[in-house]
Amino acid sequence: MSAEVNLAMAYKWFDAFNQHNLEQLLSLYDEQAQHFSPKLKIRKPETNGLVIGKEVMREWWKDAFERLPTLHYKVTSLTANSDRVFMEYIRNVEGEDDILVAEVLEIYENKIVFSRVYHG
Repeated sequence: MSAEVNLAMAYKWFDAFNQHNLEQLLSLYDEQAQHFSPKLKIRKPETNGLVIGKEVMREWWKDAFERLPTLHYKVTSLTANSDRVFMEYIRNVEGEDDILVAEVLEIYENKIVFSRVYHG
């Protein structure tokens, strides 16, 4: 994939996430994709922060969208190359402090195969 195609993937990711469109978001991922997040590690310690497969990610994000109906990400920077996108954004939830976030999407054959989240 080209950097431009992967950058477009990142914009689709943000659109789906900010609309809380779970099916659209999951359509961007490979069936056996992996997702790592410090929030996962806190809320579901048994995962050690890592989940594998779209069905487990569905449960994770469905719960997040239900618990946090005002959850919204504001893009601050995107950097793409032929196999990944580095995204920086601000996590905003009404009533909570904003969180600076960096996330890497690894992309193979036009699907996200691994996403890693880092909080500032």
